[in-house]
Amino acid sequence: MLSAAIDRFFKHEAAGGIMLMLAAALAMIVANSPMSSTYNFILDTMGAITMNGKGIEKPMVLWINDGLMAVFFFLIGLELKREFLEGKLKNPRDVILPGAAAIGGMAVPAMIFAYLNWDSPETLSGWAIPAATDIAFALGILALVGTRAPASLKVFLLTLAILDDIGAIIIIALFYTADLKVNFLVMAIVPLIILFLMNRARIHRTAPFVLVGIVLWVLVLKSGVHATLAGVVLAFFIPLYDRWGKSPLHRIEHGLEPYVYFFIVPVFAFANAGVVLGDISLEALSQPLPLGIMLGLILGKQIGVFGLTWVMVKVGAARLPHGANWMHIYGVACLAGIGFTMSLFIGGLSFASPELMNQVRLGVLGGSAVSGILGYVLLRMAGNAQEEEDEQAEAAA
Repeated sequence: MLSAAIDRFFKHEAAGGIMLMLAAALAMIVANSPMSSTYNFILDTMGAITMNGKGIEKPMVLWINDGLMAVFFFLIGLELKREFLEGKLKNPRDVILPGAAAIGGMAVPAMIFAYLNWDSPETLSGWAIPAATDIAFALGILALVGTRAPASLKVFLLTLAILDDIGAIIIIALFYTADLKVNFLVMAIVPLIILFLMNRARIHRTAPFVLVGIVLWVLVLKSGVHATLAGVVLAFFIPLYDRWGKSPLHRIEHGLEPYVYFFIVPVFAFANAGVVLGDISLEALSQPLPLGIMLGLILGKQIGVFGLTWVMVKVGAARLPHGANWMHIYGVACLAGIGFTMSLFIGGLSFASPELMNQVRLGVLGGSAVSGILGYVLLRMAGNAQEEEDEQAEAAA
């Protein structure tokens, strides 16, 4: 009985989001308990892989953020390639509305953050933090709404979040590369050529791609470009179909999903969501950094996603998702304000100071929580209103 209940939980669409919430809550509890020193000691513990005194040495938190999260980005890359070749991004007409919503949902939060932090060069570099959307969290909350939300709304939100991820990947590549070392980038061309030839040969085995991918990851890490981008690049070289008509991409994607969403992402959340609550006050919340993140996620996403969707529909460039009304769209715009994983990740790229990172965590967690609650309530209300309209139509008929 217990095993069946556990199995049902892990198969539920909301399971990944629930695991994230539990990991974040545990991180906050530990960071504000007598175990906080042990928590920080573990995250600051140095780990090294060296040969003849040369290699990679990083604290544990960066092994998580640069190493484990490269696997997360690898999975994102696999999903993007699949969607481009045979999914929701294949037909350009299906991308117009969520694409416009994604652009608005990235641009407006960034502008709100930049406006509030314009006079603070130290924090202005975090402008991209509220531009991100957490797919697992947002889809998890939408799944909790159940049948009250039309199926087309999930497709709209999923496409929006996927395009948002593309934007985040581009932002990381262009704006969060420090101390670029061209010699390592040149050396990275070698594994790229090997991956290209393997793709052309439609090799179906996973191990060769993993081995070459590790070499690519090390070279990208050493180049100064963020190492997680190696995961995205590697994913695009995985063949969709091999010479026998089987899909290595589908096999790897389905095999990785449980490890990523039930282990890697919760571990990342536990390592990065440990906001210290002792110094929290209204004054702390009104600082430009946390305030910019919170208002960007809460107001910026609503204005950007809903506003661009409204404009595209009103000018006749697109139509609302089938069965959805404007309250549904507004609820999804709120859910898009759940930044969490990607926002914390970009925050870690933006700031090294523990004090500033604590403000980032405060802003991301606060903004994501408010956005998630608002989105859930609005979608429930929209579903109830739709049910009442359907009942009235049946009665009139």
